[in-house]
Amino acid sequence: MRDVLQTETVVIPKGVTATVDARIITIKGPRGELVRDLHHISMDIRLISNAKKADKLPIIHLAVWNGVRKHVACLRTIKSSILNMIKGVTQGFLYKMRLVYAHFPINCIIQEEGRAVEIRNFLGEKIVRRVAMLPGVEIIESKAQKDELILQGNDINNVSQSAASIKGSCLVRNKDIRKFLDGIYVSEKTVVDEIKTEE
Repeated sequence: MRDVLQTETVVIPKGVTATVDARIITIKGPRGELVRDLHHISMDIRLISNAKKADKLPIIHLAVWNGVRKHVACLRTIKSSILNMIKGVTQGFLYKMRLVYAHFPINCIIQEEGRAVEIRNFLGEKIVRRVAMLPGVEIIESKAQKDELILQGNDINNVSQSAASIKGSCLVRNKDIRKFLDGIYVSEKTVVDEIKTEE
């Protein structure tokens, strides 16, 4: 069954500016700028500025006409994506990863000023694993916690994919994974800058 019209709206907070041009959404904020191309989804995307009303914030209006169930489901997906972009340019995303080993200590060396990491001695192997970070992602070693890596950036897609690439490079092969738990795992997902609530 088709719905004649389904809509969603995203409110743009203060300190963030948004532009929509032919389904290319640009979000600018204190931490930088993010661009997302949504040409692959047939959907009405309009920016309503509300410039004449001083107390009203601008909104992005999303609409799907005559959509079946899976097409209508894209509405919430795009809304979540825009909200993540807003959160990225205001607070940023930070993933913490822990190095887990039983016997052979895993050595991680940060390279190219935080744009790549080199992993050595995983399960005592001589092979050197090198993982490059995606654009806009920086990796550092934690000063507060031993054997911890910190990934941070504005784009949640790039930060989470970089973390997944590190985890995927250290998979145990040809052994019982219930016993051999060595690897690098995501331990915490948070933001770089917490928003201070006004009391």
